Amino acid sequence: MPSKGHAQWKGDLKGGSGTFTAGEDISGQYSYKSRFEDGPGANPEQLIAAAHASCFSMALSNALAEAGTPVDSVDTDAVVTLRLVDGAPTITAIKLTTVGVVPGIDEATFVEQAEAAKAGCPVSKALTGVPDITLEASLAS
Repeated sequence: MPSKGHAQWKGDLKGGSGTFTAGEDISGQYSYKSRFEDGPGANPEQLIAAAHASCFSMALSNALAEAGTPVDSVDTDAVVTLRLVDGAPTITAIKLTTVGVVPGIDEATFVEQAEAAKAGCPVSKALTGVPDITLEASLAS
């Protein structure tokens, strides 16, 4: 099933603004200030972070269930870092932090499954051009 998104930008880079939709239910506004100056609104990197966290959480949950240890929950945060590299805005790093509530599993096995999910989730695969994707995985205490 194809997933759809749409964006429109009006105006020049610094003075213009845009809107986006993802699917039927997600929409927002973005601007130079929301992307590069911490102004109000969304930005593409937030959408990438949400997509990566969502995909990873699903992949990890599936892998754990297939291994015989279904999850109660997997909570994942993703932080996408945008920096200037040779004068061009570039995504230089993504940090995934995940905490699982998984009955009957030890921390080492959880971390091993999380690393495999990071390597195998479709969004991780799509983001292979990002030079630094890290993962911190732990079980809830």
